[in-house]
Amino acid sequence: MPLSMYQASVPLFRQMLEGLAGVLAKGEAHATERKLDPAVLLGWRLAPDMFNLTRQVQVASDMAKGCVARLAGIEVPKWEDTEASFTDLQARVKKTLDFIDGFTPAQIDGSEAREITLTLGGKPASFKGQPYLLNFVLPNFYFHCTAAYALLRAAGVPLGKRDYLGKFN
Repeated sequence: MPLSMYQASVPLFRQMLEGLAGVLAKGEAHATERKLDPAVLLGWRLAPDMFNLTRQVQVASDMAKGCVARLAGIEVPKWEDTEASFTDLQARVKKTLDFIDGFTPAQIDGSEAREITLTLGGKPASFKGQPYLLNFVLPNFYFHCTAAYALLRAAGVPLGKRDYLGKFN
């Protein structure tokens, strides 16, 4: 049986977002145990021109919610990027999980050829559904999840590969 668009999106987003929630929980615990200002970790960057931890989580969240909405042919909800604590970031991940869990396979499957247009770098970019998911969203989503993991790992949070991957289903 071929892999459906739903199977290639929602369960992958769920697994990685749950892993990201665990990584954030360990980051917060590390800050508490070490008596570190959590704002230092939230503002941490791997390089001066890269997003900080907070923005990495926001973008990962946006990639998942935007993808599922676009594949289902509905408007992407706009969420303000106001997170300023680990608790706020956990709430954003939870909100994203709740949003993507509201979709059924019937809403996503069959979207392989759906025309998807978004703005990238101030210019419109058009994709068909399957290349949008496989060639644009998933690489970007994994990049931002990986960057969030790497930021906390580089800051000394005791994380391993199992934390990044979350639970396997």
